Amino acid sequence: MRRTSLRFVRVVARPGRRTQGWLFAGRKMVALPVALGRAGIKVTKREGDGGTPAGRFHPIRVWWRADRLPRPVTALPLRRIGPDDAWCEDPGDRRYNHAFRRSANEPGDRLRRADGLYDIVIELDHNTRPRIAGLGSAVFVHVARPAFAPTAGCIALRRRDILALLRVISSKTRIIIHS
Repeated sequence: MRRTSLRFVRVVARPGRRTQGWLFAGRKMVALPVALGRAGIKVTKREGDGGTPAGRFHPIRVWWRADRLPRPVTALPLRRIGPDDAWCEDPGDRRYNHAFRRSANEPGDRLRRADGLYDIVIELDHNTRPRIAGLGSAVFVHVARPAFAPTAGCIALRRRDILALLRVISSKTRIIIHS
């Protein structure tokens, strides 16, 4: 049996609540609640502005905490999050908007977090081809805070919703974000 994935999922802001929204997926357009960046959805994304970028993106890979969750079922490439894994958010660094191994005193968004937000992360291709310093980094789909509190610019869902989404998307799925 051939496995198919969704062609696209759509993320929109909730009317009157720019830091929350809906992810629509599947033929029946199931609506899943999401948290968005503290500045809402932004057409012109900049590093540190708190905006979730508008546009069309593809999922690249899934990062997960193997010490907290079983291996997710997905067609996307998987990578375990290790204790030194981080993401470079410094526009002046040659590793900008890339994963790297972080030493104890090195800056960067550590992927292994105590709060569980990054227990499962879908890496998106935002600002990757070409990668332009200052136009935003570390835009992920990850686990939401309680009450869907705002993110720094990512899309956040309930853990169970991310795991369900992973079963139906692939690297060919387009993630369309608009206000």
